[in-house]
Amino acid sequence: MSETELNTDNPQLAADNADTMDTTEQPQNQKNWYILKVQVNREEPIKRSLERRIAVAGLKDYFGDILVPTEKITEIRGEKKRIIKRKLYPGYMMIYMEINDETWFLVRETAGVGDFTGAAGKPTPMQEHEVRRMLELEIDDPIIKPQLKVDYQVGEKIKVKEGTFENYEGVVDAIDLTSGRVTVILNLFGRSTPVELEYWQIERNLN
Repeated sequence: MSETELNTDNPQLAADNADTMDTTEQPQNQKNWYILKVQVNREEPIKRSLERRIAVAGLKDYFGDILVPTEKITEIRGEKKRIIKRKLYPGYMMIYMEINDETWFLVRETAGVGDFTGAAGKPTPMQEHEVRRMLELEIDDPIIKPQLKVDYQVGEKIKVKEGTFENYEGVVDAIDLTSGRVTVILNLFGRSTPVELEYWQIERNLN
């Protein structure tokens, strides 16, 4: 009797073979985006540490990108503009990976990593619209104008420190985060008049 015939005649062996076949045909590397809680202000070092540990462990096939979500803003200091990246969610990072015993243990045992976000200790994949939004923010597209870092708020009292209306006092009425221009209400000739000024032309009125 051949081995094939033996397996066919023996229900237990046939079942064992079927189970083995099912296991080998299961899809591998089922990756999803997850959010990790990490130590605040150590996001980048923790990211680099994770990348090194993944490489050393030979588990690159189970991981993709690791991102610290940021947005571009324009900061003005001393009348000079510079584009900087600001962390959107300090203390969190995104990781594209397949969850299994090895990968879960590697991530959780990395210094500075707290836990995955999720319920009852089970990592919850990010929703598609959340992933899309985060990835769009990471695209370095020169067409997209970065927003300004503006510390003023609408309704706040200010004083004009430079320009035609120097020393005039007023109130912030609107802020354009793209152009860096601020609309303030000044009292000109006895009337409340909206005036557009550059961000750096005003300062808080502490009086």
